[in-house]
Amino acid sequence: MDMYFGMKPQNRKLLARVAEMIRDEIMPLEEEYQAEIAKGDRWQYTERQAEILEGLKAKARAQGLWNFWLTDSDRGFGLTTVEYACFAEEMGKTPLAAEVFNCSAPDTGNMEVFERYGSQAQKDRWLTPLLEGRIRSAYLMTEPDEASSDATNISMPCLRDGDDYVMNGEKWWASGAGDPRCKVYVVMVKTGGDDLPRHRRQSMIVVPADSPGIEVIRPMEVYGHDDAPHGHMHIRFTDVRVPAENILLGEGRGFEIAQGRLGPGRIHHCMRAIGQAEAALEQMCRRALAREAFGKKLAQLGANYDIIAECRMEIEMARLLCLKAAHYMDQGDARAAAPWIHQIKVVAPRVALKVIDEAVQMFGGQGISQDTPLAQAWTHVRTLRLADGPDAVHRRQVARTELRKYTQEKV
Repeated sequence: MDMYFGMKPQNRKLLARVAEMIRDEIMPLEEEYQAEIAKGDRWQYTERQAEILEGLKAKARAQGLWNFWLTDSDRGFGLTTVEYACFAEEMGKTPLAAEVFNCSAPDTGNMEVFERYGSQAQKDRWLTPLLEGRIRSAYLMTEPDEASSDATNISMPCLRDGDDYVMNGEKWWASGAGDPRCKVYVVMVKTGGDDLPRHRRQSMIVVPADSPGIEVIRPMEVYGHDDAPHGHMHIRFTDVRVPAENILLGEGRGFEIAQGRLGPGRIHHCMRAIGQAEAALEQMCRRALAREAFGKKLAQLGANYDIIAECRMEIEMARLLCLKAAHYMDQGDARAAAPWIHQIKVVAPRVALKVIDEAVQMFGGQGISQDTPLAQAWTHVRTLRLADGPDAVHRRQVARTELRKYTQEKV
């Protein structure tokens, strides 16, 4: 199959404008923005934080640099998945960029759910303010008492009671649920009994974040950090009641929706990881040329030439694999795209981690401190090896696809 990883000329110009804003306006404010988190209530935005974030968002929106992720909708720019992947890489170079352009996870995935599967009422109530960047959202799937890497284990009951559904149970790693602007959850629940096929027992339902019976138990820490004010929350549902029309597509359609949501999202995550790797490689090279030890530039010491070369080559290989997955996604066949998405979901975080770690080594003690963004980048990318499925699950799917070529037996 012929593959084209280029961009339409107008979108290349658009990408150049995004890159310019990231480098000239967003990156210079990142350090000040991060410093504000320690002031006052960590789970509320300080006046200066809000001023920085909303000011940048207003600039981006005024210039039309907004909602690039809408790759198959008349609301967006008409980007292909391949083209958007390049935007995601650029936004991955600095933590604040994705939100500035209204392209943050988990909002993009949730907006896609509302766009593709939501009722008009749900679009009016939730999609419109999300598209405008006025609220945030969370996606609740993982459960503390289940091996959620096998999503058929999702067991939080959601039972029909007259005109409502009632939920009881716990979810954790609800990314973004700590944000005071988070107003809505998209929740994977169990609606069907064990007599149904395994992939027809789960559903997705829309739950307002302020529904009675919702209790945020605690923020989950990632390597000792709570990621405030965004957060990854542990949440308890006690007799939480929502109208029956909040179910998406109907009972038993949860896996169908999840696959539509997670495929593009995994590509977005991977390309942002490649952007983080590019940023780390730049920092590594600048450090290697600016710092001296033993009478030589760091670049000339040890195996640093080889390290830098290997990092460059591995980034290039990872990017091409990600673009190939994006290409298959653009063909409209999610099943054909799946093996490539599984591959890049393993490869991109692994490559990014290696590059970031090598950059840390080049910086020495400073590399693990708060004086560079490398430590934060490492923890984020290490987490990505678990988000949207751990490496082992994706490798299993890659192997099953490969073995299927050589056997008629079920593998």
